[in-house]
Amino acid sequence: MIATRILRRARILIVGCGDVGLRCAAQLQARRSRPRVFALTRRAESSDLLRAAGAVPVLGDLDQRTRLSRLAGLAGTVLHLAPPQKDGDDDLRTRRLIAALKTRRQPASRVSRAGRGGLASRLLRRASSERNYPPAHPASRPFSTPKPSTIVPERTWRARRAQAGATSRPTLVYASTTGVYGDCGGARIDETRTPRPANARAKRRVAAERQLRRATARGALKATIARIPGIYARTRLPLARLEKRTPALAAEDDVYTSHIHADDLAAILLRMATHGRAGRIVHASDDSELKMGEYFDRVADAFGLERAPRVSREVAERELDPVLLSFMRESRRLDNTRLTRELRVRLRYPDVDAFLDASVRTQPPGP
Repeated sequence: MIATRILRRARILIVGCGDVGLRCAAQLQARRSRPRVFALTRRAESSDLLRAAGAVPVLGDLDQRTRLSRLAGLAGTVLHLAPPQKDGDDDLRTRRLIAALKTRRQPASRVSRAGRGGLASRLLRRASSERNYPPAHPASRPFSTPKPSTIVPERTWRARRAQAGATSRPTLVYASTTGVYGDCGGARIDETRTPRPANARAKRRVAAERQLRRATARGALKATIARIPGIYARTRLPLARLEKRTPALAAEDDVYTSHIHADDLAAILLRMATHGRAGRIVHASDDSELKMGEYFDRVADAFGLERAPRVSREVAERELDPVLLSFMRESRRLDNTRLTRELRVRLRYPDVDAFLDASVRTQPPGP
């Protein structure tokens, strides 16, 4: 019975098991059903960390297709949290993952041939002939005629064979980014907004989304897409930036930015795995509407740090790192109605202030 229970446990594969992936594994281990969790890793030295989180390490590399063959049929649910490679406009890693997850389906022609020449078909033909032309004496029959109720109709038998030969498609949840929208001028947007990526990093994300939606349309898998804003947690706050006195934009030049706590994000991804619609896009964002400088100020005040200095956009363009500047050029506010109404997600931290109040402001100072 124990072995049967283990075989019936759901199987979940995490691809890109970093901080959020480990939080997903921890939440899965806390469930009563205790699904079996696998984690793809390209470094053998990460195996101990993954095992400690309750995941079974699977050695593989999204940059090497030959090392992904073991993923086919491994799990019914895949959390794709790995970023694209660092160059080009296409996401080759997602393309290789889709190819690796493909499972062979039995060709319809083979099923049809088996149905025409199978036992059920022969029994049907024999029963039909014996009903029309009964033998003169029972002894002349080599074996007794099966009852009509026990004969499987040929169409039903073919359907069963086809169903048995076809493997169910896996469910895949993809962690994308809200950077695919580019600059929206501070407008509040929903998931129907047309992506206009402004940099190569966002273009690769759009390419990954298109690959997954096409794979969903042709039946290779069932993908749902989470577009994720800035992730924060106790260990993912801009404290180092504040200590370095890195400038923020002046209020008149500042941009709107959205956020989500890492634990809430893990819960959202798992919810999408069970309740997400095929090909559906969802904003994995909390309810806060803060400008970037306001976010830095609230974190600084909560930790008793000096607020970041403010500079004009012209000064920022000259002095700040280009990667940091790319985030300062995009302003948008996210509508998360699909998250709360369609998926019925209740966030543990509805906004940044809720997290700071619960985890920082009411806690005594510590290491």
